[in-house]
Amino acid sequence: MTVNQALRAIAGIVVIISVLLGYFVSPYWYILNGFVGLNLLQSAFTNWCPAMVLFRKMGLKE
Repeated sequence: MTVNQALRAIAGIVVIISVLLGYFVSPYWYILNGFVGLNLLQSAFTNWCPAMVLFRKMGLKE
């Protein structure tokens, strides 16, 4: 798995979990979706995301 694949996977997992939590627990969990979306948007332009640092330290290849 590459860094970009892991980034997409973790973003998808967080979105699914926050939608479920927003539906079943509290609508405030939808804020997490907004954060993930903004983070993905900025990483598209800057090619940097905090999760990428973690994935590189885990030894994932570019």
